[in-house]
Amino acid sequence: MPVSTSDPTDTPSPGADEPTGVPTSDPASTVVVTGASGWLGQNLTRALVGRDRIRCLVPAEGEAAPLALVSPTIEVVVGDVRDPATADRLFEGVPAGTTVFHAAAVIHPHASTREFFDVNVGGTQNIVDRARRAGAARFVHVSSNSPFGVNPTPDDVFTEDSPYDPYLGYGQSKYEAEQIVATAGDRGDLATVMIRAPWFYGPYQPSRQSQFFRTIRRGRFPLVGDGSQRRSMAYTDNLVQGLLRAEVADKAPGNAYWVADAEPYRLRDVITTVRRALEAEGLATSGPELLRLPLSLTGAKLAEKVDVVLQGRGRYLQPVHVLGELRHTIACDITRARDELGYEPAVALEEGMRASIRWCLDHGEQL
Repeated sequence: MPVSTSDPTDTPSPGADEPTGVPTSDPASTVVVTGASGWLGQNLTRALVGRDRIRCLVPAEGEAAPLALVSPTIEVVVGDVRDPATADRLFEGVPAGTTVFHAAAVIHPHASTREFFDVNVGGTQNIVDRARRAGAARFVHVSSNSPFGVNPTPDDVFTEDSPYDPYLGYGQSKYEAEQIVATAGDRGDLATVMIRAPWFYGPYQPSRQSQFFRTIRRGRFPLVGDGSQRRSMAYTDNLVQGLLRAEVADKAPGNAYWVADAEPYRLRDVITTVRRALEAEGLATSGPELLRLPLSLTGAKLAEKVDVVLQGRGRYLQPVHVLGELRHTIACDITRARDELGYEPAVALEEGMRASIRWCLDHGEQL
């Protein structure tokens, strides 16, 4: 695919006020963002600069200062999304008509699978309750592909009408969070929108993504099966665009949308594209382009079985979980987001991976 010479991180994400032919309302002057110091949250918060007031929730003091320096309109609240007192402080003085972007979640717990439910379910209930009391105009919830599990065939794609089939603990917790948000919307308490995000990539990434780059650079990333299984992925600027469109699109309240890059990618194409992006950014690669292991598919099946047993006992091992999931197709159709939100992903895989790699190098990450 063609590679742009521009850096997507040098310009703002496509704005919600761009003409798309989709009826929209004005964006809120005040916004609340949970999970603001996370991977997606940092990209979203920076895209919101220009609003009159941006109230951000972060979990630790050390994560407050970098955000506060981005803009004088950013107000940072430090605390736990699960704590009612923290939620009260987050919404204190916030006017009616505010937009809430709820991005706080645990994807890979540090200790126990209980974190999935404490944060993803309990935290969501906490923020929904406070948003309702504050008279928020719109509540945009960041969901996931995990409440829908894996596609039954490699050619299948999820749509907004696909049935729920939660994948292990994270999937179940995000399913329950969706039910909380949907119930609030159905009752008329809040104008709610759910954005279902797949595997995403881009600047402000956590260390696990740097490890992903290092493994591919050295030819050590295992190709599970023949690599024809497909993955929907979302460059962070694309995903932010979807969130901003969900805030203003008149048809959005009460609905859920899949937001991803234009088309799903085959896993083997993801690996070869990342290697090409690394080389284009001046990083020599080594080892085989595709590491074909005879037992990789069997190993992935075994890893998935082990993952099921461990999570059933409340334990979580990230490498086991990731390997087990790699053998599946997890792909979605973004047609409804295009039609009803005016969403149009502007960045494809190679361009986005190059921007992500440049961000790593600019911030001293060893790849």
